Amino acid sequence: MIEIQNLTKRYGQIVAVDNLNFTVEKGEILGFLGPNGAGKSTTMNIITGYLPSTEGTVKVSGFDIAQEPNEVKKRIGYLPENPPLYTDMTVDEYLNFVSQLKKVEKSKRKEQISNIVELLRIGDVRKRLIKNLSKGYKQRVGVAQALIGNPEVLILDEPTVGLDPNQILEVRNVIKDLGKEHTIILSTHIMQEVKAVCERVVIINKGKIVAVDTPENLSKSISNSLRIVITVAGPKSSVLDALKSINGVNRVDVLKKKEDDVFDYVVDSDKEIDVRKTIFFEFAKLGYPILEFRTEEMDLEEVFRELTTKSNNSIDESPEDNDSKGAEEENASSEVSDESAPDNEKEVE
Repeated sequence: MIEIQNLTKRYGQIVAVDNLNFTVEKGEILGFLGPNGAGKSTTMNIITGYLPSTEGTVKVSGFDIAQEPNEVKKRIGYLPENPPLYTDMTVDEYLNFVSQLKKVEKSKRKEQISNIVELLRIGDVRKRLIKNLSKGYKQRVGVAQALIGNPEVLILDEPTVGLDPNQILEVRNVIKDLGKEHTIILSTHIMQEVKAVCERVVIINKGKIVAVDTPENLSKSISNSLRIVITVAGPKSSVLDALKSINGVNRVDVLKKKEDDVFDYVVDSDKEIDVRKTIFFEFAKLGYPILEFRTEEMDLEEVFRELTTKSNNSIDESPEDNDSKGAEEENASSEVSDESAPDNEKEVE
């Protein structure tokens, strides 16, 4: 559905996007992650046709964005981090306006808008001016405009910014449902969101891809040890000595006290050595009951920190280059917002 090959974007001597290669399959929800200034916004702006690339190609449904931009744009719905809302319009007026811009057939506009309004639960604000909506409702109206025209591809940049916990769950469920019929690129800094909705993850840093895999596989591949959390009833010092004496155990930490002589312990062991049976039999021999026993993988936030820190150390750049690159990308991102929408007025709940 989306093919990105050798994609590069330079601003003078600064390389904001450096030879990216990845694909997104039809019906896939892809998490697109990276620290601030990594090149995410620049990449999304190139995919949507807002910025030209310096080198490389982007194809959507077989159409090249450089050669057939209108065909690509027909197939993409885009939600930038700052939604392009016209705040002096009502929600209905705005969605009708977007329908006209996207050349939706007049006979289909009313039904399509009604379906989107119902999907995003914004029916109770349809007649209200956008400038009088809360941040959460404005964000949902932004998602609604991206869905106008029933595009095959959705590119969502921080879609849950400013939403309360209930709204975040609602939007995540909407994204999951949309993934059944749309190909989605989701850029976010919320790792729980990625784990909840994304099937695969691309992590970039300093314009380069540092990882492409499922969240689960990334956790397994990055971690060099098996992590076990165990709750044991017994004298703390004796339990610690017993755990540390087991072959394959590298580190033992006391997590917290549950009650008298009952503690949670975190055990890191070699991946190649399964210490779980040994731990069970050792404490059975000592007469210390194991009350809870579970294994844990490195969470996605730890994976993200590990990968981006590692790539920071491995890429030879001066601090001046880093600052310039971040500033260039920030300028490019702000240009999108300035071009696409007027300044929002102070929101009213």
